[in-house]
Amino acid sequence: QVQLVESGGGLVQPGGSLRLSCATSGIIFRLYTMGWYRQAPGKQRELVAAITPGGRTNYVDSVKGRFTISRDNAKNTVYLQMNSLKPEDTAVYYCNARGLSEDLWGQGTQVTVSS
Repeated sequence: QVQLVESGGGLVQPGGSLRLSCATSGIIFRLYTMGWYRQAPGKQRELVAAITPGGRTNYVDSVKGRFTISRDNAKNTVYLQMNSLKPEDTAVYYCNARGLSEDLWGQGTQVTVSS
């Protein structure tokens, strides 16, 4: 059974940090490009960061220098370290696993940045 389970979301003050985790099972994790997407109320889902099987990363411009995506192939887990959080980072964050013929999603975790 394929599962992508996100954790680590919550409420944080502006300037704070959170670390999201996405634990996977049922896939050959090391073969998948892993990504973090987010969707704010009334907005389209957008790609925040992605990491290829080879470790190449890319980020949306608005998070460059603040967010870091990483993967641990031994633990079948992808992470998103989020620093210097801003209110505009508030959204539901979704984990994505993209393979040759499938696109898998987690259930999402809420991140709220507010004082």
